Amino acid sequence: MWAAGAAVVLCAVTGGPAGAADEPGNEGFTIEDPRITESSGLVASRAHPGVYWTHNDQDSGAYLYAVDSRTGKTVARITMTGVGTPRDVEAISMGPDGDLYVGDIGDNFHGKWSYVWVYKLPEPKELKDQTIRATQYVVKYADGPRDAEALMVHPKTGRVYIADKQEDGGSLYQGPATLSSARPNVFRRVASTDLWVTDGAFSPDGRRLALRGYLGGVSYAWKGEGKIEREGRLRVPLQRQGESVAYSPDGSHLMYGTEGEQSDVEAVEVEGAKGGGSSAGGGSGDGDGGGDGAFSGGAAKGAVALGVVVLVAVGLKRVFRRGR
Repeated sequence: MWAAGAAVVLCAVTGGPAGAADEPGNEGFTIEDPRITESSGLVASRAHPGVYWTHNDQDSGAYLYAVDSRTGKTVARITMTGVGTPRDVEAISMGPDGDLYVGDIGDNFHGKWSYVWVYKLPEPKELKDQTIRATQYVVKYADGPRDAEALMVHPKTGRVYIADKQEDGGSLYQGPATLSSARPNVFRRVASTDLWVTDGAFSPDGRRLALRGYLGGVSYAWKGEGKIEREGRLRVPLQRQGESVAYSPDGSHLMYGTEGEQSDVEAVEVEGAKGGGSSAGGGSGDGDGGGDGAFSGGAAKGAVALGVVVLVAVGLKRVFRRGR
């Protein structure tokens, strides 16, 4: 959430046309639930068309929220048991087994916690408020503790990846082939990233990885086992505080979310998408340039002026949260 006096009203700039109405989950929406004030992760439901799962950065309990994108209303709240007290839940992803993976991987103190957690639970078949037992996995990094906000499960292999959050560009970490609940799971660095990452998502076919930051994003071709090849810049809309990204169920759109009360989720068409997430465009804009401040089209016109305001607000937020 914003520090006192740091709230800034920004006009959201979309990077592409809205999705087709006949495909559930392809259109943007506003999260109406007043309990969701720090939406930090987003993933499309596999069992319930048009529904997206999200969660607060910090909440009064271990909760997940199912939001119907057609109305913006919460249709179920899941209480996870078996996970203790979450510290800083930053990401959510869907595995090929139909399970939800939740990343309690944030560390605002940049190294205070020697380990973080990943929770796994089955996506419920019925959308209603209920309690579901999750499996808790301990995660450590081979090169020491770090802050992270992006957790991605590959849709074909089921392997878990984490992208850390570094202002000057971070790294992609690969977990074990199979997570163990009996011992710590060591994640090892496999690639460099080109931006300050706040979330990421695999395309439904597993051929592309999208990473976003506050002011931009990058699309990578997935070469397997953590090997990535930069394709180009993502057309990320300007948002109050860009925290999440998810592919729509058919892979034709990237859904960008932000924190705040009644926060918007904006749909940006993946360039060249023909459905199924197998397009050559990967949702990227032009292929050159780099860094977190990547825009294209109309968004570029306001980037310089508004970017300064956003970065100031983000900096104040970080100071505020470190003081918690």
